[in-house]
Amino acid sequence: MGRLARWSVAVVSVVLSSASAQASVVWRGDYETGDWSQWSKAQLVSDDRLQVVTSPVTQGRYALKVTVRQGDNPIGASGNRNELVYLSYEPEGSERWYRWQTMWPADYPSDAPWQIFTQWHHSGSDGSPPMVFSVRGETVRMLANTEVVWTTPLARGLWHDFLFHVKWSPDASVGFVELWYDGVLALPKTFTSTQFAGQTNYLKQGLYRDDTIASTASLFHDGMVVGTTRADVEPAAPAGADAGTPMAAADAGSPAEPAGTDAQVAPGPGPDAATAVEVPGTDATLPAGADATATVTPPPPAAIGSDAGLGQTSLPQGVEETAGCSSVPGGAFASLAVAALGVLLRRRRQR
Repeated sequence: MGRLARWSVAVVSVVLSSASAQASVVWRGDYETGDWSQWSKAQLVSDDRLQVVTSPVTQGRYALKVTVRQGDNPIGASGNRNELVYLSYEPEGSERWYRWQTMWPADYPSDAPWQIFTQWHHSGSDGSPPMVFSVRGETVRMLANTEVVWTTPLARGLWHDFLFHVKWSPDASVGFVELWYDGVLALPKTFTSTQFAGQTNYLKQGLYRDDTIASTASLFHDGMVVGTTRADVEPAAPAGADAGTPMAAADAGSPAEPAGTDAQVAPGPGPDAATAVEVPGTDATLPAGADATATVTPPPPAAIGSDAGLGQTSLPQGVEETAGCSSVPGGAFASLAVAALGVLLRRRRQR
């Protein structure tokens, strides 16, 4: 093989390696394993409070049904709850995109006190979480450091899509939040403190509410995915889909609300999250005549190992985010390199 031919092969290799590096899905918690083993651990009083179900779902085959009854207090802290925990260990300065879907069924009760369905809790054990999505009465709301920054009326019986963009920082001039709700920009980029100084954040999802609420409530979550870019967390539009048609815009305005605290995380029954699942990486090769634009399918994300005692001044060390790749961008450049290689080889054979 001549020098130019070897150079063309090198170009293909570099393009594919660079494209793989750009794919940056951090983690999935979408229940497509058929259980909640993608999450680090759970806080629940019994198995029937966090159930992986096949209906209703909005993506894939599975979703999570969460139920809370008055008195559900699996960790002996304030409020009642049943939640899943992902030890995401968000450091200061990191920027993340989160996407998930939530549905409140038609019989979801209207209760005045706070009801948190998604939160990013601080690594300390005292005070309200720095980032919260909650329901209060007939209103869905988002709070940053206890300040309400977005609200919309509660609409039952429908799956609602949340696309949340955040930069984690205790500095209000650095940290920011941005939200799309049901496909519409509901909160433009807003600078605010999203973290407490000297602490990290971790994700919790389920239902956590004021312990004075007597009614039993259930809701559903699906499709949680975390990435470093918007493209990482958005599904590809089907052929012929109108990706530019907006849905109804959200309302705004509401007073702040209190939120409860956590003391510790108690592992719930179910999969053993203490042992991380290691998944070997993939190596993409180009056989003769192969199409360099073909998608490289990644291995499934590894389950995050769990460490006891989240109610401490800092998260346990050694927690890692699982990185993966969803596709190979830059295929057009790789195709050109392969085509150039083929031409060079044919010319060489003709000499």
